[in-house]
Amino acid sequence: MKRYKIIHRTYYNYTDTVSLGAHHLLLRPREGYELRIESFALNILPAAQVFWHSDVEGNAVAIANFSESTQRLAIESEVVIQQYNESPLDFIVANYAINYPFSYDEADQFLLSPYRVLPDQETRELLNHWISSTWHANDPVQTYTLLQGLTQTINQTLIYKAREEPGVQSAQETLALGSGSCRDFALLFMEAVKCLGLAARFVSGYLYAPLMSSQVGSTHAWAEVYIPGGGWKGFDPTIGDIVGADHIPVAVSHRAESVPPISGSFAGSATAKMDVGVWVSEC
Repeated sequence: MKRYKIIHRTYYNYTDTVSLGAHHLLLRPREGYELRIESFALNILPAAQVFWHSDVEGNAVAIANFSESTQRLAIESEVVIQQYNESPLDFIVANYAINYPFSYDEADQFLLSPYRVLPDQETRELLNHWISSTWHANDPVQTYTLLQGLTQTINQTLIYKAREEPGVQSAQETLALGSGSCRDFALLFMEAVKCLGLAARFVSGYLYAPLMSSQVGSTHAWAEVYIPGGGWKGFDPTIGDIVGADHIPVAVSHRAESVPPISGSFAGSATAKMDVGVWVSEC
């Protein structure tokens, strides 16, 4: 078991006084048999009334409502977790899914349908051609080997670039540019996996990078694929490997643009500047 502390600070500075609308916060890690929360603290200024709920995909969402105007909004979270996913390859795949191609069970197909929606035809054609550079359709392959191969191909052939601007590049844009951020790589991997007929979803969270633990970082993104017998398994094309104990998931979605850590609105004529800092350390 590993213990991590995650500090996530987000500051909005406005050029004039504004009224704040409701803000949706996705900051609490997803608990399960692999991850347990030891402590969690959320501090917001100006003071807010906070309501928690679980959304349709099981994410813990805090809704912050404000009653006073302000020129500055500060949202700080600090969490200590226990991470047990130290052997990510220690899982069993159902016999019928060991080798690709395979078909999901009928009941699973219904439940997984939102995670198998195909991209448009032009993107499908592009991705099928791109996949063929890694794997030929007539070659026998194990499901895990195929997924790991796609993960490594993105890592080895595309250039990582941190992007401050919001949004996610399309798979076509990432391949055309030959570069992207972690969220861009995650979407490219997702779309390729769906072209193979498999279920994939986007994950937003944190990554513990030992060499950078004392530096200001940011959130991280990767993807998960549903493998019968093994369940949802994470693959991180930014680092070219399966997800392990250093990955701390916070929110999942069938849509890459649906899980920003903080989203909200304000009313007024001001402009806003945002500063974000993330620190992940072992404790």
